[in-house]
Amino acid sequence: MAVLYVVATPIGNLDDITIRGIRTLRDADVIACEDTRHTLNLLNHLEITGKRLIACHARNEEASAKGIVGLLEQGLNVAYCSDAGTPGVSDPGSRLVNAVRQAGFEVVPIPGASASVTLISVSGLAGKTFTFEGFLSPKSGRRKKRLEQLLERNEAFIIYESPFRIRKTLEELDALAPERKLVLGREMTKAFEQFLCGTAKEVLSLLKVEKGEFAVCVLPQGVDRDEEDAD
Repeated sequence: MAVLYVVATPIGNLDDITIRGIRTLRDADVIACEDTRHTLNLLNHLEITGKRLIACHARNEEASAKGIVGLLEQGLNVAYCSDAGTPGVSDPGSRLVNAVRQAGFEVVPIPGASASVTLISVSGLAGKTFTFEGFLSPKSGRRKKRLEQLLERNEAFIIYESPFRIRKTLEELDALAPERKLVLGREMTKAFEQFLCGTAKEVLSLLKVEKGEFAVCVLPQGVDRDEEDAD
């Protein structure tokens, strides 16, 4: 029976793809992509040619899922890639996975890069718990309310932010929790990768470039690393 492979791809540096991911893309009969141009660039880097590419993105995912189920019914193995990182994590993919499962076909994850886990690995987080929030609402009121809810838990949380709203979000964090430490990652794994650490106010003062993709890990207040390790 045909299989849908959900393939994690690099978040920036094109060499950050697993051997299994390369093999899956090479062997798949069809590759579904959030953006065919973006995935084609990766395939060219990997010297994988002659693949049939079809679009499956946020605006057409439901309709595209039906077409992909049809391909599976024909016995064709399909690999799905979002533009960067792991599909279904602040990216399209969940509707496709649900449709394929409901049709009775197997879904196999091909793990790899994820911006949230990449940031956690260099955050120095001592605790065992964190919340992945992804992108906050662009509406100021909703964004502020959600930040208040996340801060109230006093657990680490990760948000993604656009270059157009990163400064505003940091200003809101400074107003709501000026004492909380955070780690900001910009353009992770890319040529101009940057990590900034400190309070929101300190990071704002260090942030000179507001271009690129941002991820922010807000750390809990008052967590002692030795206590966490002992637990």
